[in-house]
Amino acid sequence: MRKSNYDKKPSTHIEGKIITGWDNIVETLSQAWADEPVWAIDLYPGTYEEDIINAFAKTGRKIINTRSLMRPEEEIRQLTERFMTDDVLFGYMSNVRLEEYFKPTTDNGQQTTDNKIIIIGTGAAYITQKHSPKGGAGRGLVCYADMARWEIQQRFRRHEVKALGIDNHEDSPSVQYKRGYFNDWNIVDHYKDELMQEGRISFWLDTNQRDLPKLITDAQMRQGLERTAHKPFRVVPFFDPAPWGGQWMKEVCDLPREEQNYGWCFDCVPEENSLYLEAEGTLFELPSQDVVLAHSRELLGQQVWHRFGKSFPIRFDFLDTMQGGNLSLQVHPTNEFAQKEFGLPYTQDESYYLLDAGEDAVVYLGLKEGIDKVQMIEDLRAAQRGEILFDAEKYVNKLPAKKHDHYLIPAGTIHCSGHDSMVLEISSTPSIFTFKLWDWARLGLDGKPRPINVERGKFVIQWERTTSFVKAEIANHFEVLSEEDGIKEERTGLHPNEFIETRRHTFSRPVEHNTNGGVNVLNLVDGEAALIESPEGKFEPFEVHYAETFIIPACIGRYTIKPLKGECMTIKAYIRTTT
Repeated sequence: MRKSNYDKKPSTHIEGKIITGWDNIVETLSQAWADEPVWAIDLYPGTYEEDIINAFAKTGRKIINTRSLMRPEEEIRQLTERFMTDDVLFGYMSNVRLEEYFKPTTDNGQQTTDNKIIIIGTGAAYITQKHSPKGGAGRGLVCYADMARWEIQQRFRRHEVKALGIDNHEDSPSVQYKRGYFNDWNIVDHYKDELMQEGRISFWLDTNQRDLPKLITDAQMRQGLERTAHKPFRVVPFFDPAPWGGQWMKEVCDLPREEQNYGWCFDCVPEENSLYLEAEGTLFELPSQDVVLAHSRELLGQQVWHRFGKSFPIRFDFLDTMQGGNLSLQVHPTNEFAQKEFGLPYTQDESYYLLDAGEDAVVYLGLKEGIDKVQMIEDLRAAQRGEILFDAEKYVNKLPAKKHDHYLIPAGTIHCSGHDSMVLEISSTPSIFTFKLWDWARLGLDGKPRPINVERGKFVIQWERTTSFVKAEIANHFEVLSEEDGIKEERTGLHPNEFIETRRHTFSRPVEHNTNGGVNVLNLVDGEAALIESPEGKFEPFEVHYAETFIIPACIGRYTIKPLKGECMTIKAYIRTTT
């Protein structure tokens, strides 16, 4: 374990000034829109709505909250009931549109006929465009308060915010998250994307820090997204404790030592992470998904975009069990199951790359030969009822794990990282579709048992993935592709069932890479620092440090990675495509 100069606040520079503080923000908009009768302050679900309403009340204009224009909460719950289901964790991806949340047109129009109005809330731009009187807020007269999903989840845990159209702040965080994931975020991301494509937004609000709101123009926002999509970049990592969490990230990433542990780091999950734009030393935070929405083709590449649309398909995250405990014994749904049961286009295939490992580190992977699958399910059920402790080693392979091992985990494969491991998890993007089968009889951080999904898991376990399969196809299945003076390239996976390919480079001199028209995601898994450069000068040299994940947009094409001190090693992931 070694301390790194891991950058926790990567950013993209933009020109101009970032306006800070409510008084300055309101004054700026009041000057820009002084003669406009109707303003729209549109909000992503999860913002502190009352803070924003109170700030703009100082203008003296009439405030209309979009919640007052929506259908009654009972109707909205009925509208979304089939997507929420009665499960504590899982729902079905919604196809509801935002306009379905609002009352009939005549009701809305009647309430927006006054002059000097500010419409505030989710859907404010929709209301002002569709239902305001002639001369009301039109193209560009929208200020959008965006919000990264990770910050929204913190507010769920503190029971501080409401869902789209309903007040569910007293629900458990898992139920709030479920509504966000399956319904609200899906709806509002489509809506926000439409506003961005139509050019209706003229200002953007950052209210991630409650006491320090910030404002930029749409021109600054577009400049930041454009620059980000045409250079190597990193999203803003976030760290979170876990029942099995460890101590490695505290040291390597220089995190607060007073925390009990850190189990998770989402280091490249654009749907969840945020981006920083920087001007004159001030940071403006926005969802990293915005760069995917605005520049999907340049970022992903034509073939990847054609296959996945505005969805970033590669996910890198850390799982820290150093001086911690085992992860849950788990399995991910197959594509067939994910599509049928959850409405997902694809599932979470993944792999474990060992950034570091203790002497007794292990990985549980695949089933032993000749097991009784009926008895195994019965034992899992009994363990779930608290009648027995499940004997994992009776049924599941327990493999010794060491630094730089790579274990491939196509969906349907039982797996679990053991204690004293530092895993870089490389996977496809869906992030909550894990069926826990056994959690070692422990409680979650909230002091309650974590949800177990034996009854779902039994339908997706691929029982033929036994010891022989593991050894032949998914445990350290390395292939040296080339080896020359100072550079070694290896294929490390993923499994043919998975759409992600990986390459590992060990190098003491510059390595040439090419995106070949598809997005690349890399991590510096060994070495102190490296420099990414463009032979054509397409971007400024970009420095990365040990354990940092970085994204190379497809449009970059050729790039080189040069070690800055001694030998380095990277792992690179990209989407397999046909030519």
